[in-house]
Amino acid sequence: MSQHNLSSFIWSVADLLRGDYKQSEYGKVILPFTVLRRLDCVLAPTKEAVLKEKQKREDAGINPEPFLLKKSGLLFYNTSPLDIKKLMGDQDNIAENMFSYIDAFSPAVRDIFECFDFHTQVQRLDKANLLYLVTEKFSNIDLHPEVVSNEQMGHVFEELIRKFAELSNETAGEHFTPREVIRLMVNLLFIEDDDALTKPGIVRSLYDPTAGTGGMLSVAEDHLSGQNPDARLVMYGQELNGESYAICKADMLIKGQDISNIIHGNTLSDDGLSGKQFDYMLSNPPFGVEWKKIQKEIKKEHEQDGFNGRFGPGLPRVSDGSLLFLMHLISKMRPTKDGGSRFGIVLNGSPLFTGNAGSGESEIRRYVLENDLLEAIIGLPTDMFYNTGISTYIWIVTNRKPASRKGKVQLIDASAMWQKMRKSLGSKRKELSSDHIDEITRLFGEAKEVWIDEKTGKRVSRKALAAGSSASSNGKPKTPAASALPLTAIPISRIFKTTDFGYQTISVERPLLDDDGNPVLETRGKRKGQPKPDSKLRDSEEVPLGEDVDEYFQREVVPHVPDAWIDHDKTKIGYEIPFNRHFYVFKPPRELDEIDTELKGVTDRIVEMIGELSQ
Repeated sequence: MSQHNLSSFIWSVADLLRGDYKQSEYGKVILPFTVLRRLDCVLAPTKEAVLKEKQKREDAGINPEPFLLKKSGLLFYNTSPLDIKKLMGDQDNIAENMFSYIDAFSPAVRDIFECFDFHTQVQRLDKANLLYLVTEKFSNIDLHPEVVSNEQMGHVFEELIRKFAELSNETAGEHFTPREVIRLMVNLLFIEDDDALTKPGIVRSLYDPTAGTGGMLSVAEDHLSGQNPDARLVMYGQELNGESYAICKADMLIKGQDISNIIHGNTLSDDGLSGKQFDYMLSNPPFGVEWKKIQKEIKKEHEQDGFNGRFGPGLPRVSDGSLLFLMHLISKMRPTKDGGSRFGIVLNGSPLFTGNAGSGESEIRRYVLENDLLEAIIGLPTDMFYNTGISTYIWIVTNRKPASRKGKVQLIDASAMWQKMRKSLGSKRKELSSDHIDEITRLFGEAKEVWIDEKTGKRVSRKALAAGSSASSNGKPKTPAASALPLTAIPISRIFKTTDFGYQTISVERPLLDDDGNPVLETRGKRKGQPKPDSKLRDSEEVPLGEDVDEYFQREVVPHVPDAWIDHDKTKIGYEIPFNRHFYVFKPPRELDEIDTELKGVTDRIVEMIGELSQ
């Protein structure tokens, strides 16, 4: 059964629920039953052996648990003689038997169904005379991994959750990461370590602080095992949503992962893996979601722990907590002397430039760039996510940059690399093909400036770039001169120094004048005897970080306002990453004769069409 057909089949259960359940409540039934059937199918081959082993060990007065785990070949088991199909044999007592069956699972699985609040749903279904019908539906599908792979199952869960989110009018910030975006992130994460990861017996850790249903963890594991079957990826995660957490935990159980590494709770206010550090990390935190509910805990950690805690650099505005997740991940990086870490995080455009110099956002960017942690930012196409069409960016952050990347940041504009989906899924209308993923990965791996000719799709030669390279007088990054490149050449990969994104905001003061037009002098303080500033005439200038402030002031300000001066006490350093500006290419307007000719052609056709209608 294909993934789409499987999703449609499971979704058909909604027809049974209609009337007794609201649309927004369908997931409370369908998701736990899907997980239950999956676990039921996984345990089926060893069911009899487990029951015999249980009887044997209990007769000998021995704790059977370790023997049952060995017999099942998994990290969980069920000691009930019942299964989903056998529940059909006693319609009158199906609720009691269902409870008995659930309680016979090992503790880790029982916790999953507690997160779903499954007992409440069983009672409600039984009261509505729907429990038997729903159970029968699920008994007729085979969800064994040999029939439905882990990857297919992950797609199914994500599609179902997406539909339930739409029915519940979830906010645009609550979204799931498309698998092709995850594959791209995993490629970027592992590309510089490919050689090391092929060594026999390699063990690495991967962490996702917003684990969802475990999609990122699963794709990373598949990628690494595809490279090196002997490699082992130990996976960690934390998830706030109870249903997503339950699905992730079930998926990890089936894959043989230690599910004590999957934590339920709010990562920001209650870090369930405090003190742990990881080799790799991936995250797709909610976009633009406020953190007012946990503001007290976050501010307390920021003020009390400073840089010894997670939020030392600063705090972003309460309306968007994306950068809190960035700082959380930085706190989870292994020290460079212990091998360091690399992580990828998906953010919207706001963290690139929001906040003036001295603001929380600017200070966070300053910390990341001045510590040379930012390796690259990749701009993705719009309409890539299921519940939002906004522009998104992948940040690659590491404390173990190769020598060739030290002090540099790569920006890649992949916004034009997409293909239209055959069928839209919510707001998702575009997708990355395998070729697009390969091309972006190649651009990242090359780590150099790349321009392409829009007409031919071919790269502009390095010779043309070098010949047309020119530096502006204000110290900003070099940009190929338009005269040296084809008119259709556009950049897709740019390399900058980390300092290129910094600037100094200077406060330009002018004197307060009395009625006679003479400057009013200060009568006290360190500026005693000097002109008093007029707050109404105060202005500010942004000076590139690499430029001398006084030289800039003399060149750009004094010729226009000779009586102005700089208040150096108010100078602030800021950082922003104006991503789109660095990929803007000026295209001169067309000649007027060309436009006139085109307009005349259009008007002639209109006149001709009107003439045909009047005949």
